Amino acid sequence: MASAPVLEHQVSLRAYNTFGLDVKARLFARFSSVEELRALLALPEVQQTEKLVLGGGSNLLFTQDFDGVVLKNEIRGLEIISQDEETALVRAGAGESWHGLVQYTLDQDLSGIENLSLIPGTVGAAPLQNIGAYGSELKDTYDHLEALEVASGHTRTFSAAECGFGYRESVFKGPLKNQYIVTSVVLRLHRQARLNVTYGAIQTTLEDLGIGGEPTPRDVSEAVMHIRRSKLPDPAQIGNAGSFFKNPEVSQQKYDALKSQYPDLPGYPVPGGVKVPAAWLIEQCGWKGQRRGAHGVHDKQALVLVNHGGAQGGDIRDLAQEIIASVREKFGIELHPEVNIH
Repeated sequence: MASAPVLEHQVSLRAYNTFGLDVKARLFARFSSVEELRALLALPEVQQTEKLVLGGGSNLLFTQDFDGVVLKNEIRGLEIISQDEETALVRAGAGESWHGLVQYTLDQDLSGIENLSLIPGTVGAAPLQNIGAYGSELKDTYDHLEALEVASGHTRTFSAAECGFGYRESVFKGPLKNQYIVTSVVLRLHRQARLNVTYGAIQTTLEDLGIGGEPTPRDVSEAVMHIRRSKLPDPAQIGNAGSFFKNPEVSQQKYDALKSQYPDLPGYPVPGGVKVPAAWLIEQCGWKGQRRGAHGVHDKQALVLVNHGGAQGGDIRDLAQEIIASVREKFGIELHPEVNIH
């Protein structure tokens, strides 16, 4: 039996967003089961207002108070639901921490998401933007998810094809935005290690850590965590939302023209063109390490915007717009935020 839903009023969201911005939600509620979520969505005051589902708050920039209801997803649960000789299906509640899921799979001797170690946020947010890092993406191991339709309260299963995964994209950021709330995600993982160590830094880091021969999935996870900690600030120490911008993709023709002008320009082939590291573009425009009072650009990773303490979300948004404008002017490339701005 689900407990009666509790709506809180005028709740500070400072502890619920990794930028550490002190904005308020007009209404706030937590849910830890599908039944509790249904009960919340049935409340007239919830039905009549804008809704924001919150996981880890690690991909959000609040520029003002939220004049609606924030629904905090706290659905837990990690389990192997089936397995055969080669693979295992693992179901995770949407409110579980993503890195907690990675650790669980390593403890179960499963391989497939070790390259996604230490990505902040919750499991439910992972499919929304097809999280990825170091040569892997969620879609590589995704099997299906279950979600609740906001309008009807009905649950629905989404296959990979139905999610429309792209680079930091899915149907949940496009045509189905705000229409469904993810309640669980199921991944198909390998029982025998299938490692992806082609990303240059992983190989060299494994060597630096003294790991020779055949690395294990846990070794790869350790290497990825080592790389991330060396480049990305800990939100507990300094407010940030990780990579603020997506890496842009340009045509081969555009890339070749820029390469003749900037011989050091890095690029990675993708279908239909070349992906260019946004951090390199931003650094070339002189932004790395820039500080504007309480906010600025991280000194080790130009993709990361930071709140040194006391910044306003609007200040960070304006800084992002300045960076976008300067990259556009210098390179003719349009950067797009990876972070959701409210």
